[in-house]
Amino acid sequence: MKIPPVKGTRDFYPPDMAVRNFIIDGWKKVSLRNGFEEYDGPIFEYLKMFQIKSGDEIAEQLFSLKDRGGRELALRPEITPTLARMVNQQISSLPRPIKWFSVPRLFRAERPQRGRLREFFQWNIDIIGVEDVLADAEVIFTTVDYLQEVGLTPDDIVVKISSRKMLAAVLKEIGVPQKSLDSLYTVLDKKNKLPAEIFEKMLNEQLPDAEMADKVQEFMELKTIQQIENMFGRQEAFDELVNLMRYLDISGFGDYYRFDPAIVRGLAYYTGIVFEIYDKTSELRAIAAGGRYDNLLKEFGGPEITGTGMGMGDCVLEILLREKGLLKVKLPKRELDFFVAYVPNIIASEDKHGGSTPLEVADRLTWELRKKGRRTDHSFNRFASLTKQLKEAATRNAEKCIIIGSEFKNNELVVKDMATGKQDLIDLDKFLAQVKPKPK
Repeated sequence: MKIPPVKGTRDFYPPDMAVRNFIIDGWKKVSLRNGFEEYDGPIFEYLKMFQIKSGDEIAEQLFSLKDRGGRELALRPEITPTLARMVNQQISSLPRPIKWFSVPRLFRAERPQRGRLREFFQWNIDIIGVEDVLADAEVIFTTVDYLQEVGLTPDDIVVKISSRKMLAAVLKEIGVPQKSLDSLYTVLDKKNKLPAEIFEKMLNEQLPDAEMADKVQEFMELKTIQQIENMFGRQEAFDELVNLMRYLDISGFGDYYRFDPAIVRGLAYYTGIVFEIYDKTSELRAIAAGGRYDNLLKEFGGPEITGTGMGMGDCVLEILLREKGLLKVKLPKRELDFFVAYVPNIIASEDKHGGSTPLEVADRLTWELRKKGRRTDHSFNRFASLTKQLKEAATRNAEKCIIIGSEFKNNELVVKDMATGKQDLIDLDKFLAQVKPKPK
């Protein structure tokens, strides 16, 4: 009986692994050049960790379990609570600002959908301890820096920017009770994800006052900060938004973003700048999202320290890169520096003269080249003809094929350039001396 993979998970065959490495290696490269340090944590945590951040109902969306001691645990659906816990544990000794990134494997017990699986990888970057909106700009810059590097342009993606601080002030101006804000945020976050009539129905259920609901709808349709000021007066968050946009303009990424008050981020812990990144046609889920959280560490028992961050999953990103034809262009070819072949003779540990057989020489040379850091392989078919071995070398995209003759006379071998077909006869020891160790 063939057992399939669990629904919502993926098998990574070598071509799939190449895609995964391409994405993750790019995340790490961009994080490091933008000054972030890598961290990680356990793959499971106490269930309470995630309930503190997202409420008790989050338990239904997790893979949870009890250990032998009866403790309630959960496979991590995100790494932000782990980040908060780790920072709180060493808050007095960590240098500020804290600029960390991670690429965890995460799990969600949800119905699998296009771009949303039960198991996935996510790029997280966070800056903790910087109140200036420059930190938010750095997070967005680093995110777009990666997306630009893989070939996505302002014609492909858009960074939608808003502010929870501004939204809270506008809702207060409209008259929405403070106690209703958290549940209202969850509804407003669905505006761009649901048909208009369904969203309107949900909003009216949340805000029975028709005039109040209409004002909220009108606010979320506005296109500029100036329009908001004209309707609701100058809000505290305006300067932060203006400065953020100025930073992004200076960075050269001004064409990537636009202001959109409908960006809410449903989670209650966001307190300031928020953003989501979409493909320009909005046919996919958000590629990345994030924002400022000023109370998260305090909620996990630590001091009140400001933070801002971003998360980007690999599933939606991979779909978009495939649709744009960027994976095929960017993936490295499977290739070798050397393929070591030999002219088959009687396979034995020694030839009739007491010397090494061509096969033994080929094996030893393969291992010597690998020890020098060179990508080297040979055929596992011990009886393969030289013609078949040369075909395998071509299939493996070998730069050069080393051929050991049937008698291996005078310690000589043939070095064949697979691109030009040119062949040179050279002493084995001299050849090895010419191949310098590859820097590690």
